[in-house]
This record gives sequence, structure tokens and C-alpha cells, in this order.
Amino acid sequence: MNKQTFSLQPFSSTESFPHLKITGNISRNANQLAICYNLGGDLKEIAIVPPSNAPSRKYELWEDTCFEFFLGIKDSARYWEFNLSPAGHWNVYHFDGYRQGMQEETAFEKLPFSVQNQVDSLGLVLDVNLDKIVLANQGIEISITTVIKHINGEITYWALTHRGAEADFHLRDSFITEL
Repeated sequence: MNKQTFSLQPFSSTESFPHLKITGNISRNANQLAICYNLGGDLKEIAIVPPSNAPSRKYELWEDTCFEFFLGIKDSARYWEFNLSPAGHWNVYHFDGYRQGMQEETAFEKLPFSVQNQVDSLGLVLDVNLDKIVLANQGIEISITTVIKHINGEITYWALTHRGAEADFHLRDSFITEL
């Protein structure tokens, strides 16, 4: 098993929320990927969609507070974008290359994740089998990201690294976690 911890940073040109911290861990055991996010701090300033009684696949989750990661096959232009809403909604998109050929990934009918919402923290845990999109012996590169929407509507973009002049989670140079 390959397990790594992470701490996300806000994009430098956006107003930082000094009382927020996004940390977690990610691991891969064979082709089982587990990722755990922890959003800590003054959450009353964050717009968090309440849990849904009927979580489902939804579009444009990145317009609100959303936990994301981008998964690429090592030495390939192909990659996937995983979106996980604190409300329980989700989506997965497949790309042929940098922002090219975006399609909903139909290999997943649901994503098994849970959300724990506390007064001063929000946790999200996903445990997913990647067999439908990646071979167990293929190396993968991941960019771990989060979109945070403030109650005033301002959006900040958090990632392990920001390699572009603008916040851009799709840049392959940002897929720095190897599993």
C-alpha cells in the first residue's frame, strides 16, 4: 500500500481564508483508491450545500464548495476529474488531453463516499475501485484539489500546487502525487 498525507494551499491571487485548513491522506492498495479530506476552521463563513436525501450524479459541482481530484495515467495525456460535493452529489469526467474531449465517465454508476459535518470541521472519505478505468499495474498521477465558496459568493481554489498564472486544476504539471 502507498499512503501519503497532503495539505492544500489556496491559489496565490485569491484572498486567503487564514482560518481554513484543508488536509488529508490518499492511498492506493492494488487498484483500490482511498482519499480522505478534512476541511477545518471557521466553517460558518463557507457556503456548504446541506446533505441530500437522494445524492446523485450532478453537473457543475465546482460552482459550489466541492472536493476534487484529477487522476491521470502515467505517461499518458488521458485523465479523469472526480467531483465530490458535501451534499453527497458527485460526478466523474474523462478527458483525452488537457481540457480536450470532456465526457461524463459512464464506468461509474455511483461513488462510495461519506461526509462527516462537525461544527469546526468537515470530513469527506472516498473509497473507490479503479478497475473500470485503470489497470492495477499502471502508475497513476493525481492532483488533489478543492473549491471553496465563501458565503459572500467568492470562490477560492485550493491544491497541492498551483503551476499556472491562473488557478487551473487541469494542468498536468500539477498532478504531483504518484501512486
